Amino acid sequence: KSARVSFGSGSKGEEKDRKLIRYLMAHGHETPFEHTVFQFHVKCPIFVARQWFRHRWSSFNEISGRYTVFDEGEFYVPEKKRVKEKVNKQGSEVAAISDEEHAAFRARVEAESQRSVDAYKELLEQGTAKEVARIILPQNMYTEFYWTVNARALMNFLKLRCDVHAQYEIRVYAEAIRDMFFEKMPWTAAAYREIYLGEKEEAATPS
Repeated sequence: KSARVSFGSGSKGEEKDRKLIRYLMAHGHETPFEHTVFQFHVKCPIFVARQWFRHRWSSFNEISGRYTVFDEGEFYVPEKKRVKEKVNKQGSEVAAISDEEHAAFRARVEAESQRSVDAYKELLEQGTAKEVARIILPQNMYTEFYWTVNARALMNFLKLRCDVHAQYEIRVYAEAIRDMFFEKMPWTAAAYREIYLGEKEEAATPS
């Protein structure tokens, strides 16, 4: 509807509307997709959130460490140790080590994370302000935020964060969001999969 308003018309039926959506996306006319808005409540490690917040065509409201005590001390520990990829300098891959060595890695991360959380709680008990005590919390602590994003910006997020070059942890979240997007906007999702993932034929010109 937002696309056809330029011509003073509304829907022309599913087939023609789907063709129009594909045509708009294929030719970079993406403003109409800004009229559909999603809101997500996200819980993820801090280092994932910091990558997420770089997508500035959207709005964020995050839990504040100045006013909230992170009393649960919940943090993320990877299942496997990863090392730098040889081909993709920015990426990582699972280390070719034994299960025992992976377990030792997890134990080390968990121990160091718990040490920081315990120190944080001790500082609070000693009367340290929350905004100061939080500075020693690790990047793998979980945070929460609301994310409001239009469909155009969401598709840009998915193109970047579902890519194999994105860090594994944020890619897991992006893939879950992609599934929700596909469910809620099936026509637009079909065009997205065709244009950006190459799953169908090229878009047709709308009649």
